[in-house]
Amino acid sequence: MKMRARFFTILCAAILLSAMQGLSSAQTVLNAPQRSQSLQTTSGAQEPSATSQQNQTPATDQALVYGIQGVLVETTDGRMVSAQSVDEAFNPASAIKLATALAAIQNFGPRHRFTTGIWTDGSFDKANGQILGNLYVTGRDPSFHYEHAVMVARQLNSLGIRGVTGDLVVATGFTMNFSASSRQSGEALYDTLDSSLRSAEAARAWTYERTTLGDRSSLQTSPSVVVTGEVRIGSVAPGARLLLTHKSSKLTDILKVLLCYSNNFMAERIGDSLGGTQAVAQRLSVKLGIPPEEMQLASLSGLGVNRVTPRAMMKVLRALRTELHKHKLAPSDIMPVAGIDPGTLEDRFTGPAWQGSVIAKTGTLIRTDGGASSLVGEMKTASGEVLLFVILNQQGNVLRFRQNQDLLVMLIQNSRGGPRPFKYTPVPLPMKLANTESISGAGGYEVEPATRSAAAP
Repeated sequence: MKMRARFFTILCAAILLSAMQGLSSAQTVLNAPQRSQSLQTTSGAQEPSATSQQNQTPATDQALVYGIQGVLVETTDGRMVSAQSVDEAFNPASAIKLATALAAIQNFGPRHRFTTGIWTDGSFDKANGQILGNLYVTGRDPSFHYEHAVMVARQLNSLGIRGVTGDLVVATGFTMNFSASSRQSGEALYDTLDSSLRSAEAARAWTYERTTLGDRSSLQTSPSVVVTGEVRIGSVAPGARLLLTHKSSKLTDILKVLLCYSNNFMAERIGDSLGGTQAVAQRLSVKLGIPPEEMQLASLSGLGVNRVTPRAMMKVLRALRTELHKHKLAPSDIMPVAGIDPGTLEDRFTGPAWQGSVIAKTGTLIRTDGGASSLVGEMKTASGEVLLFVILNQQGNVLRFRQNQDLLVMLIQNSRGGPRPFKYTPVPLPMKLANTESISGAGGYEVEPATRSAAAP
């Protein structure tokens, strides 16, 4: 569907009127936007901050906001509350990560863990704690970071391994610290395994994780595996034996971090594991009944020129909620809770009444499509009612778009008695990625029983 090149003026007073009409009717339709009479706001007009709006009843005399907008607000049972340009295609920016998350949970399951394998083709000199040969690393864990590399060193130490006489060989596709370069990732792993080469940043990441988990006993020693050779990119040698399998946190924990911080790298890596952008688009089109013209994906992170209609985005949101419910999970288990979770929604809906009443995914592209911004998720009202919403904006100032999105949500909540927080107990995000597992599998070597890295003493 081709987007018509037109502009309109978003009037908060008009939105309030439409939202208030929803009190007497479950279906409120915002008229399709028309070309505005003026493309400039009043000189000297000051746009109030979203935060200041949240600490009081939202006003209706706000400055004009220019751009293109699509809105769809529905009750959980499918009754329309508000709708605007629901069949026009917009750039959802990072809100498309919800589609990536949906496809990942459907394909892998919420408890899936990405594995990193540590192999060797050499013999083990037990007396000196040396592997006489190469160390190989395989895997495509999108969350593998400094602290996980130190954990690998600790687990190898528990097997009696303190050094490797050969090279560190990382497979194509292995990444670390959100770097797409296998070479750079291999070099980072090489340095982090060796305590004498470990960077201050890596040491801080390990210390912070262990402290957060209450595992201070792990900080009494410094795990270290010294690799004598160089870093190479290659495949595991035939006949190599598995020393250790490092398993990431559960998929839902990874998705929580990904969506809170809107991590593009992690989204693209998970997308690659799903077969790529077009494979995911095809799967969603078939499973959700979305016509191809209503969802055209160029990336699974939201970068670039993606296209989705508010109606199609609502189908994705509903399918994600259904999939989570099937596994006894809630949207807050993977999506940011506004005003509480760190990341993109940390400073939105922070007023005492609104904090925790919105669970949503943001999207921002400052230059693409003249500026694109989105907010997709659910809000809760004073009566306990949950409303699902999709707000897509483009061709305008993204900061003002955000303010308008927040105000629209608050106005709808106020029209139905005010906001009410979702039941939610936050967990520090570092703990989400610390719930890893390490399983020894050393062939004929002497190994220790399987351990859980996140277990606190």
